[in-house]
Parts: sequence; structure tokens; C-alpha cells
Amino acid sequence: MGHIFSSSIGRKLVMSISGAFLVLFLLFHLCMNMVLVFSAEAYNTICELLGANWYALVGTLVLAGGVGVHVLYATWLTLQNRLARGQQRYAVTASEQGVSWASKNMYVLGLVVVVGLLLHLFNFWLNMQWAELRGEHVNQFNLSTADGAGLVALLFANPIYCAVYIIWLGAIWFHLTHGLWSMFQTTGLANKKWYPRLKCAANIVATLMMAGFAAIVVIMYVSSVI
Repeated sequence: MGHIFSSSIGRKLVMSISGAFLVLFLLFHLCMNMVLVFSAEAYNTICELLGANWYALVGTLVLAGGVGVHVLYATWLTLQNRLARGQQRYAVTASEQGVSWASKNMYVLGLVVVVGLLLHLFNFWLNMQWAELRGEHVNQFNLSTADGAGLVALLFANPIYCAVYIIWLGAIWFHLTHGLWSMFQTTGLANKKWYPRLKCAANIVATLMMAGFAAIVVIMYVSSVI
């Protein structure tokens, strides 16, 4: 077990597995939010099913635990790398061939993702599942705790919030384009033949996911001004 946390491959494996929780979180929410585009009633039905129920709470805790491990472990690795490099990190070096900007700024991108996630949880989870757990039926926006459609429509009617959300999605896109294929590489699924294919697939998946979220933001904002 100690070898997993001390070796380079072991550390990457922990990051890959914990990062998979973030991908699952995003995929689930994308599918759920796509429902809102077609039916506010159906979306609210899903919100009601995922309220303060034991299965929803267990799923929330599992996903939160995976994302938490990913963030804390990334912070620890970054601090270790900085201490190991010492003054060398201030040296000016030529750009490494084949190394993407995202791969060299994963921690900064990760921090932007976390800040955006906290804002998202503050606006949605706090006013829905958490409010319901506290026995409240109406949130701070004077909406029912199960009225997810109304809450989304209210928040995305604000152009500033929409802009912040789009920036957050951009940071997630950069983080995923490197993280997804890196996960395949760490688990041994990538070789000289499959490496470019998996990297391309990772870029496509990340782009489709973030484009889907961005489309929902745009649709909700346009609906609010028409």
C-alpha cells in the first residue's frame, strides 16, 4: 500500500481513479440537465427523486469523497514537487515539445474548477438538497427546494453568472483534455498505437461534455430574455 503512494505510477493511479469521480459527476449532471431543455416538469421530478433520499445522499457522499481525494492529493503532490525542485522552478527553460499548456497548469486549472464547483454547490446544492435536509420547503430565493427548473432559470437569467459559468466550463475543458487521456495512459491502456487515438477521444469527449453544459447555459439565458 505504501508503494502506491510513494511511486510515480502509484501517485498517478490515485489521481486517475479519484479524477474518474469528477468525470462521473459531470456525465450524470449533463444527462440530468439536458432534461431541463425539453421539460421543466421532468427535470423537477428528477430533482424531487434526488432530494433528501438515502440513495441520493450516499451517491453525493461517494462523489464528494472522490473529488475531495483528488483535490487534496493534487495539492500534496504539487507541494512535494515544488519542494523537490527548489530554486530550479524559477529558471527559464524552453518549452517542452509535446507538453500541452493544460498539462503544465493542471493544478491552477484544478483550483479554478474547485472554486467554480463551490459556487455551484452554494447556489444549487445549498438551496435544494441541503435545504431539504434541514426540513425547509422554501429556499433563500423563495422557491420550492424541489423547483430545480425555477432555480436554474433564475440564476442563468443573470448574464454575469452565465459568463462566470462559461469560464468555469472552459477550465474544466482544459483539465479534462489532459486528465482523461492521462488516466488511460496511467492505467496502461495507451501505447504508441492507441496513445494518439485515446488523446483524440479524450478531447472529443471533453469538448462534447462542456459544449453540452455551455449550450444549456445559453439556452436558459436566451429563454429569459425572449
